Amino acid sequence: MKKLLFILLWLPGLVLAAPSNYPLDRVAVDPSDQPSLQRGAQLYMNYCMGCHSLQFQRYNRFARDAGVPEELVMEHLIFDPEIEIGALMTIPMSSAAATDWFGGVAPPDLSLITRSTSNAYVYTYLRTFYSDDSRPFGTNNPVVENSSMPNVLWQLQGLQEAVFNDAGDVVGFELVEPGLMTPEEFDVAMADLVNFMAYVAEPYKLDRERIGKWVLLYLALAFVVFYLLKKEYWKDVH
Repeated sequence: MKKLLFILLWLPGLVLAAPSNYPLDRVAVDPSDQPSLQRGAQLYMNYCMGCHSLQFQRYNRFARDAGVPEELVMEHLIFDPEIEIGALMTIPMSSAAATDWFGGVAPPDLSLITRSTSNAYVYTYLRTFYSDDSRPFGTNNPVVENSSMPNVLWQLQGLQEAVFNDAGDVVGFELVEPGLMTPEEFDVAMADLVNFMAYVAEPYKLDRERIGKWVLLYLALAFVVFYLLKKEYWKDVH
């Protein structure tokens, strides 16, 4: 419990190192959309998992919720033969090594990132990297100014340059080198990735909503019973 509280307090401060007022784009998430979860998990494992763990999520829980056979998860999502299907989605890179490699800031665990920020925040951040030769990795981001994270998705999105207004604020982007995806395809892919990350942050959401409906039905029926019981007890008083 102490470890969880520490992460909840420490993670937002690390990720939101230099927040800005850049407008965020809304994105719809649906944890019941299993194909979207599968695509999002594939993107996360291929482009994010090397640096960012999901230490509160288990492989077999994802397999069950996303409708993926466990043997396929073992084959396509788990690259270490020593990792069991019931293991947490951690990474082998140590915090000390990550801090040294990434300029003094270790890549955070992203299990709760959509809850500590928002779905729109993550969605906008992933799509707004632009070229900036003044930065160590050659990119910057208006959502988190001077972010330490490189643009790991540039092969899919391509390279874009920022368009600034007279005040020096980023107001748009110009694609200067196309990627493997069109801008529309990349937006859909990032929506899938955010959907997966939102699911990881609250994997029990569908169960909670399903149980909640039965609880409300029980309370409605109980209200009727208690109301009739009250009338029976008090009928002679009036």
